[in-house]
Amino acid sequence: MEEKIIFPAEWYPQSGVQLTWPHRQTDWAPVLEEATACFVAIAREIVKRETLLIVCTNENEVRRQLGDINDSRIIFRETQTNDTWARDHGGITVFADGKPVVYDFVFNGWGMKFAANHDNLITRFLFRTGTFHKEVDVVNMQPFILEGGSLETDGRGTLLTTVECLASANRNEYLNKEQLEYHLKDFLGIDRMLWLKNGYLAGDDTDSHIDTLARFCDEQTIAYVQCTDETDEHFTELQAMEEELNAFRTADGKPYRLIPLPMADEVIWDGERLPATYANFLIINGAVLIPFYKSDKDEIAKETLQKAFPGRDMIGIDCRALIKQHGSLHCVTMQYPAGVIATNNHH
Repeated sequence: MEEKIIFPAEWYPQSGVQLTWPHRQTDWAPVLEEATACFVAIAREIVKRETLLIVCTNENEVRRQLGDINDSRIIFRETQTNDTWARDHGGITVFADGKPVVYDFVFNGWGMKFAANHDNLITRFLFRTGTFHKEVDVVNMQPFILEGGSLETDGRGTLLTTVECLASANRNEYLNKEQLEYHLKDFLGIDRMLWLKNGYLAGDDTDSHIDTLARFCDEQTIAYVQCTDETDEHFTELQAMEEELNAFRTADGKPYRLIPLPMADEVIWDGERLPATYANFLIINGAVLIPFYKSDKDEIAKETLQKAFPGRDMIGIDCRALIKQHGSLHCVTMQYPAGVIATNNHH
């Protein structure tokens, strides 16, 4: 009998969240202070509710930046890093016959756009240093290239993703869409895939990661970025994406409950439009962390998401620093479900 694989939804109970910390040798250098303040704000919210795993190049420096934070729930791991996008270089957890397995896929800097030689080694480094529970298997998934930001699961066998990212030529160029689908169903225990053909954000380096556009909030609910301004460059694409979402059905054949999130106000930096999005929220134990951009729409996004997560605290985090490197809150985090991170790690 083959093993049953479950790819858990983000709202499942978590053992912890990984942050890979910014430093002077990363692209954050010009805005390092601002970026660090954002990471500290995220860290403070996570440790109130679960373990925080900080991958960094200098633990003492990060401790200084964190200030008087309660560190009893923090695990520090020192290693070389290129960048900070834990969503994409972090391990992806599934349950095989109820037992957690962390997949270590190849991270190639979103189709070889950026150096990722250090980041690609982080998951096996965490395994070697006993960060994961001793029961947890870590599986090397080479040569398959995959980023967590491109995957949205309802925890019940449905995967939501974008053609643009998964079928991009610089990732798994030797696989066509049918072969990709076959492998993803096999690895992740997926029964059905919802492929979005439309939707993008200006300034996005990831080739349209799903976590910037549309997200499962529960098995029946998808929150997504809606554009109602006909003069906005995203209007046509995001309208087409909305039509696709309207046509999708749940495993039981019902339409999804769709929750439109406001299109974030335009943010321009260095003459370029940045990919500000409210879809890039993070679900943690008991709360949802929502990217804020110091705009009137922040509160609208928060109230809208509260409808999707009635039992959770809604916490806004100023993410204007993060989008200067073309990502946001979900992109810099990776959650690990219950039973993955070893609790005897703290020091």
